[in-house]
Amino acid sequence: MKMKFIKKTNILQLLFLILVLSSCNKQKKIEVKHEELLEDTLPKMKPLTNEVPRLTAEYVNSKKRAIEVFYNKNWRNNSLNGSFLVAKNGQIIYERYEGYTNFKTKTLITSDTPLHLASVSKVITATAVLKLINAKNISLNQKVNTVLKEFPYPEVTIKTLLNHRSGMRSYSYFTDKKDIWDRHNILTNRDILTLMATKDIGLESKTDTRFAYCNTNYVILALIIEKITGLTFKEAMKQMIFDPLGMKNTFVMDYDKDRKTVVPSYKGNRVEIGMDFLDAVYGDKNVYSTPRDLLKLDRARTSSNFLEPELLNQVYTGFSNEHKGLKNYGLGIRMTQWKTGQSIYYHNGWWHGNTSSYVTLRKENVTIISLSNKFSRNPYNVRKLSALFGDYPFKLDKNENEE
Repeated sequence: MKMKFIKKTNILQLLFLILVLSSCNKQKKIEVKHEELLEDTLPKMKPLTNEVPRLTAEYVNSKKRAIEVFYNKNWRNNSLNGSFLVAKNGQIIYERYEGYTNFKTKTLITSDTPLHLASVSKVITATAVLKLINAKNISLNQKVNTVLKEFPYPEVTIKTLLNHRSGMRSYSYFTDKKDIWDRHNILTNRDILTLMATKDIGLESKTDTRFAYCNTNYVILALIIEKITGLTFKEAMKQMIFDPLGMKNTFVMDYDKDRKTVVPSYKGNRVEIGMDFLDAVYGDKNVYSTPRDLLKLDRARTSSNFLEPELLNQVYTGFSNEHKGLKNYGLGIRMTQWKTGQSIYYHNGWWHGNTSSYVTLRKENVTIISLSNKFSRNPYNVRKLSALFGDYPFKLDKNENEE
């Protein structure tokens, strides 16, 4: 009787072991299949080409003269020290490249010179996230902690990251405290997530109760992109956006590899601004690009295959509705909306001495871009050029109106 019991026990143990091994093998197969699926179906941007109608020489010359007047007024004495481009239907009407990448070496800025986009990088991060949503790899209203298990705020969704309604605190503020982070150490995206999870970094406001522009949102979005694609953020951007669109002069800075070779930034008095412990963080910043490359991105974002109509509509819907006003924020894009029904969509940036502005007039198919590596607020003024292309309430001097 005892021998039978032992045999029966051994058989049960053997069956249990087989069951466990079988389960492990199945799980292993599922994980491999999941990785292959994401790799094979990685959503990629598609370029928009052969836009019509072609601009006439008369039209181009008329707009070019007006833009030239604006340029000479906005950047007196060739003080741009950066790059500037205006295009319609993907066709460049006007572009200028002035100043130096490095004031010591006197290396000139050209059309191929990648400059730091600062917060205009958010448009690119949002573009990748939106493509993943469109491909059903993630969902807009998905809780962040279902993707990043360590993420400590249960009500925050991907949507509230995109539209800055998560309620999170800015990482540049809480990492400035000695008991939170040693500023002698370079900070990474992963460090920020770990600090929020382990250092009792509370929310600044309850999730989805108000709009508060916060770089931390896009740091977390970059980590989500990495988790879902299985790629580094730099490689994901390259495969999903930069390579498919032919953005040959655009890249995400790798702090360890690129920090000594990228274009430095300067104060207004031409004193170089060195990098600090926050310069390895990406998603909210750290993309380098050119106006010509950004034009390719802008036009691809107008293509009918960019996003499904319902999702695209939400991108350009304002979500900062607590206080009535002209300015608002969609999904990775700022907007100014007038009572007349006219809207411009844009994003500005400022990091160290880098300032940037990206403006897209969706109704008129106009793209306006200005980048500078010497601190100046002048790039932000380029939105005024909208008045040359549509009924936008910006005031241009008499000489700035087209002749």
